[in-house]
Amino acid sequence: MNIFLPGGKKQLEFLYDNYKESPRSILVIGSVSESIANSLSIKYKTKVDLIVGDYESLLNSKLGVSQTTRLRLMNYDATDFESGSFDLIYAQASISITNRNKIIKELSRILKRGGVFCVGEIVTLQKTFPPFVKNILDSSDLLPLRLDEVDKYYIDRKFSIQAKINLSNTLKEYYTKSSESLRDSIKEFKENEKSYFRKVINRISHESNAYLKLGGDKYWGLYSLLLKKETP
Repeated sequence: MNIFLPGGKKQLEFLYDNYKESPRSILVIGSVSESIANSLSIKYKTKVDLIVGDYESLLNSKLGVSQTTRLRLMNYDATDFESGSFDLIYAQASISITNRNKIIKELSRILKRGGVFCVGEIVTLQKTFPPFVKNILDSSDLLPLRLDEVDKYYIDRKFSIQAKINLSNTLKEYYTKSSESLRDSIKEFKENEKSYFRKVINRISHESNAYLKLGGDKYWGLYSLLLKKETP
């Protein structure tokens, strides 16, 4: 199973190691998350909802989802789901963006009381960083929290932390291998798939160069948490 996202398989393994419940309703958020949705469906023997935020991602995700994954196009901060719809929500490097506050408010609404949210946050590791880091964050519409702010951010929003892990050490392997794997895989793709994954490759290549050659590992990382929605 290939997961072309920061953290690779490690966040999913983190979930499986720390989450021992049997969810009947699961939501996955973000493009390039088809493998995650398929794995969750197999693991928990239930259908999984997967939402993506743009039409091109919708078209290409259709090629990778199983019959047990319900794929839809939605705004992450204004979904069509009813309140209290999900036992488990999973997001891997997909909500560390400029409208995060609205997204978290929406996810809290659609998560059941006592439901669990597994989130991987792109984080900054220092208070200040050079222009090349800001350029990468801005070009990807990212607005990362600082690592030492993440716990408080979610506690203030009525989540309790069940488990957490710093996955920053996975990024070197991610940037090294993901670009190579995607370049090899694209040869087997159909034409309508290639345009989508070329964009992914170009983004990863740009980030990889900054991370591996310009010292990006000093400035950004990945931090994953298992959170439970507190009951009033």
